[in-house]
Amino acid sequence: MSANETPPRAPADFEKVAIGAQATVATFKEETPSLLKRIQHLLHVHPTAIPALVLVLSVAVFAMAGGQRFLTAFNLSVVLQQVTIIAVIGIAQTIVVLTAGIDLSVGAIAVLASMVMGKLAVTAGVPTPIAILIGVAVGAACGAVNGILVTRFRLPPFIVTLGTWYMVFALNLWYSDSETIRSQDIGETAPLLQFFATAIPIGDARLTYGSIAMVIAIALFWYLLSMTAWGRHVHAVGDDPEAARLAGIRVERVLMSVYIVAGIVCAFAAWMMISRYGSASPQSGQTSNLDSITAVVIGGTSLFGGRGSIVGTLLGALIVGVFRNGLALSGVNVLWQDFAVGALIIVAVALDQWLRRVSQ
Repeated sequence: MSANETPPRAPADFEKVAIGAQATVATFKEETPSLLKRIQHLLHVHPTAIPALVLVLSVAVFAMAGGQRFLTAFNLSVVLQQVTIIAVIGIAQTIVVLTAGIDLSVGAIAVLASMVMGKLAVTAGVPTPIAILIGVAVGAACGAVNGILVTRFRLPPFIVTLGTWYMVFALNLWYSDSETIRSQDIGETAPLLQFFATAIPIGDARLTYGSIAMVIAIALFWYLLSMTAWGRHVHAVGDDPEAARLAGIRVERVLMSVYIVAGIVCAFAAWMMISRYGSASPQSGQTSNLDSITAVVIGGTSLFGGRGSIVGTLLGALIVGVFRNGLALSGVNVLWQDFAVGALIIVAVALDQWLRRVSQ
């Protein structure tokens, strides 16, 4: 070794560990998802697939169990009439639930609006179209109160709407003096309030204007929620409000609009309620709140917000209507009809929890 050459350096301890190590690059094997995982992902992407399948199976089962009575055109049109009001109120409930909220006051708002329309048109002599517009304004005002309490005061929607349910119900009894406006009086003074009860005979079926209006309302809100910026903002707020805010969405304004629109839809349902029952009663629609939530949940809309559709709500309302009608034709007691609907709700929520794991 010459004087200018550097003696070889002994390897350090950490270098000794690397001597003899494999030089291959690490690879990650992609795991093929199981059939159950693929089904889970498919149902997560298409939340209305399950209620559609349940509806088809329900119709098939009750057709076999109830014989020809269930599948008659007249009976199926009756089912459609029975779910009309709940499906329309379910629209209001759906847009609120999509924002990860809940509205327990929808039924009370509908009843109050119906009493305002009825008393103004029949008792006060206000022209019926103006009475209907005032009823719609009352529904919008009730929705605005809910929206202000949720957005400005940061109160939980469940507590807010539970409180306003009591308040609106009390106002309803005070304004109506707990008196029902009879069908005969409405028919003589304000027949326009019974417009949606007009039936169009199609063979043995009786399709009412109310059922047609329900389908139109479902189609309208499907378009608003699926094809407009407002609908995308509603889903974004329900999925993650903080991310929506960072993306430039005015979360408070979206929530406010949702509650006002929900109030307007409830007022529209109030007009249909008068038509359906023929009269305006402060005691009508007592179960509308829970029935609307039932239709929304069974229809596949997530109670945690951000996922669901208006079409699913219609399917959920039809499932409940088919179950009640089919069990009644089969001679099943009303108590067990409620039991079956309750079981459907539990299964729907459990399924929603299972589908949510896809995104976790």
